[in-house]
Order: sequence, then structure tokens, then C-alpha cells
Amino acid sequence: MSDRPIPQSLPFPRPVLGYADSRIERAAELRTNTAALEAMAADKRAGVYVIGGEMIVAKRGEPNEPLFTLEEARRFGPAEETAFLGHLDGAPRFGFGIPPAAAEALKARDDLLVTDLRSIAVQGLVDGVHLPPIAEAKAVLHWHQRHRFCSNCGVRTDAVDAGWKRLCPSCKTEHFPRTDPVVIMLIVDGDQCLLGRSPRFAPTMWSCLAGFIEPGEAIEDAVRRETREEAGILCGRVTYYRSQPWPFPTSLMIGCHAEAKSRDIVVDATELEAARWFSKDETITMLTRTHAEGLTTPPPVAIAHHIIRAWVEDDIRFD
Repeated sequence: MSDRPIPQSLPFPRPVLGYADSRIERAAELRTNTAALEAMAADKRAGVYVIGGEMIVAKRGEPNEPLFTLEEARRFGPAEETAFLGHLDGAPRFGFGIPPAAAEALKARDDLLVTDLRSIAVQGLVDGVHLPPIAEAKAVLHWHQRHRFCSNCGVRTDAVDAGWKRLCPSCKTEHFPRTDPVVIMLIVDGDQCLLGRSPRFAPTMWSCLAGFIEPGEAIEDAVRRETREEAGILCGRVTYYRSQPWPFPTSLMIGCHAEAKSRDIVVDATELEAARWFSKDETITMLTRTHAEGLTTPPPVAIAHHIIRAWVEDDIRFD
């Protein structure tokens, strides 16, 4: 990262990237240690994140508290699955998955906040230290919901290794949680950048292009292919910026910047609603929410915000 000061046009410090920089020590070596897992579950410092599909359960307060004891979590009903997440400052952390309908029913309680993870992150509804382990728990528990049967023989599988593997009792095939890699990139040409709009975006928002990496494809090749497919722009050099876990449901966003080698935009209407070039000055007003037409970039919780800001602050280079 550059040590240059933040330009006056961006008079606020760089925000924390959501779901990243986890303080969890995953302690994967303990996942097969039954005695250790039982001892950690009985530990008075143990904390449980309760998740029902897309909903996260927290105790209302100032701030809201997403950690429960195991006894408290069990009062919401039996867990569909649990997962040992690791240790946070030496205290065990677990994910506790309840049926989505059970989480929906908890919305009626005045003492609980039951809402989706995006809202929690964007609105800062819990202390930021909780976002990475909640994301970890949500992703793993979602995988269990969608992968209960063996893809090799069709028999129902068993959750083992503290929730980090499913084992087929028939053919003995081992199944592990998957992560889907996604490239998300800002295409730059001098003092201009290429931003696009998905039909799913808020009406004012423009963002980086993005797409899944295909089998047998390098990150750089995926950046070039997706940009060509979505916007018709050819790219040359590609540089990696940073990554972000994105638990919607189980992606890893791989942030990049790429040099444009062409200018004429040809939008793939099945992927994008629009795409256009923005000057650096205009992009600054979008980041600072001062654009004359009210246009914006994604919120700070998203890696796209950080990718765009790094370019605005001249904090990238192509080797």
C-alpha cells in the first residue's frame, strides 16, 4: 500500500472491509478431536452464532449481541447442523443452524433482532469483530443445507469433523464445503474507469464488473474474459488488489485492477443494464455521495468500494 496521504477530495479514512480480517483462529486440528470438542462446548466462554437460512439472530441491545450460550441457542429448537468455527481470543465459537421457519418465528420476540447479514453489515448492527465468524458460520451451514446427499451414490450423508465434512455411509465418499471464486475488477484507462450497472442494483449505484472463475482458468484470464463478455472491452495487464469472503452464499471475491486496451463498450444485456466510463473526478463525487445526479458506488462493506477507492487514491500499479 502507498504511504501517500489521503487526497483532500476523500476526507474520510478508509473503512474496514466487511467479513475480512478475521480474528478467529480456526484450530482445524481440533475438528476430529471429540474430547476437545465436548470440552469446548462445555466451556463457559463458548459463544454460539444462531443462523436460520439467510437470517441471523441477535439479542437486542446497545450494541446488539449476536453471541449466545449453547444453552440459550438450544431454547430456539434443535440444531439442524452445528460447526466449530475456532477460537476468538481463546474462547470457542460455534455456528448453530436452525430451520429458516424457526428463525422467522423468532421475529415476533421483542428481545431479539432477526435480520439478514447484509443489513447487519451495511447498517453496523453488531460489533464488526463478529462479521467474519458470522460469515464463516453462515457459509458452512448453508453448504450443509444444500449438500445433504452424496453426489456419487445419492445416499444421505453424515456431518463429521465438527461440521467441516460430510461422509457418505454407503460409498465412503468425503464431501467438503466449497468456495466459489469470483473476480471483481475495475478496468482503468488513464484517469477514467469502467463501471457497470446490474438490474439488481439500487437505482443510483454503479460498480465494478464481476464474474465467476471457470474451471481451468487463471484469475487474470477470468478478468479479461468477463470484461470482454460483459462490456466488450479488451484488457491487458491485470494486478491483484485483495480478496473478500462473500457469504451469499459461499463466494470469495478476488479484487483486481486491469488496464483497458480498447474503449468502445458493447454491453451484454443479459448481464448488465448499462456500462460507461467515469472520470476520476466524477468517481470521487460518487464515493463521497456528492454526485450532482445522486450516483453512488457500493457501500464500504463491499470490496468494490475499496477497489474503486484504491484507484482514485493512485494506490495501484501495474508491474
